[in-house]
Amino acid sequence: MKEKMVDLFDYTYHFNKEMIRIISENISKTDEKTIGLINHTLNAQQIWNSRILGEKSFEVWQINPFEKLDEINVQNYQKSVDIVQNADLNKKIEYQNSGGMKFQNSIFEILFQAINHSTYHRGQINFLLKQSGIEPVLTDYIFYKR
Repeated sequence: MKEKMVDLFDYTYHFNKEMIRIISENISKTDEKTIGLINHTLNAQQIWNSRILGEKSFEVWQINPFEKLDEINVQNYQKSVDIVQNADLNKKIEYQNSGGMKFQNSIFEILFQAINHSTYHRGQINFLLKQSGIEPVLTDYIFYKR
């Protein structure tokens, strides 16, 4: 199970990196919504990791300096993989969402949420890229594995 989770974070890291690259290469054609979504995608993974680790987290919709996005992606990846390799994935974590409501989920559920959430927003980003005349990135998992 842990090996498969690491593989999914490899996939997430890879395509987040590709999204950052394609946005960077086309920054003059990229709108604020696209910039907001790539930041939100990275912020959310950082937030989920921080909830598990009990660390300070980003704001959900904060805009980070664009030149820091690759570094944030690397840090997210390293922390997520470290959690997978060293934590009991069945352990329940109590946390508060951005609205202050309290919840409890297993580490596995939280990590899967981080992966799934990234996939969802990369799809939105691709839609916006295409609307801006930019060739979208094929981000399907099966293409990654080929």
